[in-house]
Amino acid sequence: MSFNDPIAQLLTHIRNAKDAKHRFLDIGLSMAKIGIVKILKDKGFINEFIIDEKKKKLRIYLKYTKARESVIHNLKRVSKPGMRKYVSYQDIPRVFNGFGISILSTSKGVLDDVSARRMKIGGELLCFVW
Repeated sequence: MSFNDPIAQLLTHIRNAKDAKHRFLDIGLSMAKIGIVKILKDKGFINEFIIDEKKKKLRIYLKYTKARESVIHNLKRVSKPGMRKYVSYQDIPRVFNGFGISILSTSKGVLDDVSARRMKIGGELLCFVW
């Protein structure tokens, strides 16, 4: 099955891996995916990621609590190829009153909601993670 939306593919693979309680997952490499995964690591949603340039793969190590529950509760794709959603920096939504994050694609690269508000940059609202 081929995907036309690599970001939706990334989110679906992470969602399925966390539901199955896998330690890690491998996915195809792209710059947008790397940007999203860097934000997930910086915000503490995943443990680590490794980029394998030779195989063109991205390995993501998921993070769990001591009770073996995933730190990521859910991921939701907002802007889709058929219906793009753009927001200004004043309209960037807060996810669960700050407990989750919004990820945006901006002119400065892929940013989380807090960084985009601080830099006063809007962009395409890619997804919510909580």
